[in-house]
Amino acid sequence: MAASVKLLVLIRDLVQRLLQAAQRLRLPGPSVLPVAGAVVGVYSGLAAGLFANLIALVSGVSFGLRTLVEAFRPDSAVRHRLGEAFAEAHWHFEFIIVIIPLGLAALGLTRLIAPGGPRDVVKRRLEVLSLLILGALSLYYPLVALAAVNSGLGHGHDAGRALHHISPFFVVLAPMLGGAVVGRMLRNKPETHGHGVPEVVAAVEKEGRLPARNGLLKLVASAVTIGTGGSAGREGPMVYGGAALGSEVGRTLGFTQRELSILMASGAGAGIAASFNAPVAGAIFAMEILLREFQLRVFSPIILASVTATMVGRGVMGNAAMLERVAYTMRSGWEVVFYALLGLLCGALAYAFIQALHGVEEFFQGHRPGKVSAFLGKKPLAVRAGLGGALVGLLALAHPVVWGTGHEYANGALVRELSIALLASGCILKLAATALTLGSGGSGGTFFPATVIGAMGGGAFGELLHVLLPGVSASSGAYAMVGMGGAVAAMTRGPLTGMMMMYELSGNYAIILPLMVTCTLSSALCHALVERRAARLRLEGQMLRRTPIRHLVLWEEPVLPETGVEALSERLRASGAAALPVRDADGKLRGVVEAGALGERWRQAGVDAPVAALLDEAPALSAEAPVGEALAAMEARSLAVLAVEDGTRVGLVTRAGLERFLRMGLHAALVPPPPFTVTEMQR
Repeated sequence: MAASVKLLVLIRDLVQRLLQAAQRLRLPGPSVLPVAGAVVGVYSGLAAGLFANLIALVSGVSFGLRTLVEAFRPDSAVRHRLGEAFAEAHWHFEFIIVIIPLGLAALGLTRLIAPGGPRDVVKRRLEVLSLLILGALSLYYPLVALAAVNSGLGHGHDAGRALHHISPFFVVLAPMLGGAVVGRMLRNKPETHGHGVPEVVAAVEKEGRLPARNGLLKLVASAVTIGTGGSAGREGPMVYGGAALGSEVGRTLGFTQRELSILMASGAGAGIAASFNAPVAGAIFAMEILLREFQLRVFSPIILASVTATMVGRGVMGNAAMLERVAYTMRSGWEVVFYALLGLLCGALAYAFIQALHGVEEFFQGHRPGKVSAFLGKKPLAVRAGLGGALVGLLALAHPVVWGTGHEYANGALVRELSIALLASGCILKLAATALTLGSGGSGGTFFPATVIGAMGGGAFGELLHVLLPGVSASSGAYAMVGMGGAVAAMTRGPLTGMMMMYELSGNYAIILPLMVTCTLSSALCHALVERRAARLRLEGQMLRRTPIRHLVLWEEPVLPETGVEALSERLRASGAAALPVRDADGKLRGVVEAGALGERWRQAGVDAPVAALLDEAPALSAEAPVGEALAAMEARSLAVLAVEDGTRVGLVTRAGLERFLRMGLHAALVPPPPFTVTEMQR
């Protein structure tokens, strides 16, 4: 009896001490950050699994309805494959044994903490983390089941290689419809139109936030784009989605802006890790590209996020290698020179990819000269994205690497299944198709398309070397593998990310030396080219804002509105220009008459028509107006010439003259060019 009483007293004392300890419990941000990073990694892994299966589901529904119907027949082979897929799925029931007690214990601990003061923060953080952990477990098993269904039905496996079984009409129609659907989905969400990575970089640098709803919308839209054949990658949406999850978790837990940036980077790196089954590359991507620091305080949340994301991603998507494993040995010392040349090639390809992407975006948004660009710029996003998808479908008829991610053809390059003609053409067409898909309004990433472009370009380079120098060069598959890393390094300007990603995916330490050479040179070249263009754009911006147009004006005596056509023709010939300002008798400038008005417009108005019937009416600019204001005024009125007034003087400024001024760059800023030439005027 006495022993029982002592035991009860001991238990009571222990409980009181635990309660007292619970009241002293503190969970400052830095101590919770690694745990929050691990939780964000879990959800990023789930998001990667959901994204991959959504792509497979869209592709299967679009192209595999016959297989889907076959699954409902009692003794069909499809149903048998489904049973095998469910039996072989990675269920990991040990997660239940670990996570449920852990989550319930954390929830129970919150009940022991008395409310009030700093303890409220502790209670809220424990509750949020425990509920997030339990919620992740409830999502994991349905995702594993969905993955098993897709695997059993054969959805998403080597879709590009099956294009020859699909009607050419449908090959064009599917990406067109996919683009139209995505354009409709994103029409009121301009913040989701980007490629994913730049938006996350901006949010991390500015210590801003990314809404989780936008991340989910981007994943769904990208799944539709890729699943219907659009040329795009999975990693950009996953980076955006992972960062958005990190942002929401961080805000819910009450982190500071700096801690929120670290958590967003953790989610983005976890998205890369889960998508490519490459945890080290995902962590380095977060630190090198997003945070741009390798300090100890950012290591633990980023590493834990990448580890948990990879574990969950492997559970949902399997542990199979994404790329074919290529045996590699360096044949001779000359190969260092060859890999250096490959680095320059990858840098040039990445820069061309960037330029093509921005050029297509500007063209479809109406920011390029020409009537076609202006026409497209006025159309809804759904129309533009649908047109881009149709063009991609046409390119897919020429080369199936264009279709979707092109993953299977990157593997074909690694094992030398493709001829040099298919490799070279695939490199160019994949570049063009991805620019069309994303530039026209589709959703997806540029990361994996860059690896495919690098694989095809590197494979072609290796095949050429093997023909010319067979005794001193390795197989073209090795050059394709290194080209993938070089293209990633150049696109991201992150040589460590490119090296580690391809090292992890190849599983071959011997490839690290060529990767170091190629990735370093490719990223350096692309960085130099992009920065040169960025410097020119900054100069253009300064010139647009600061340079007055007075140095670009051709001063001319104006004509009256009542002037006849014959007199106007003589004045135009005598002036040596192709336009003249028009001013009323009371001194007010009415606009400009161009030489082109003496053509069709003159015939419509009649041979006796005065200048007033031929002029383009527009307000006159001040000679002190900046170049940017003049170009904007011309763009708004679709004019090539505007009148300029400076006190008593009157003159003209032309779009061609202003654009030539900008092309001349710094030299133009120091030595003003002549206003324009006659041949630059529109006639």
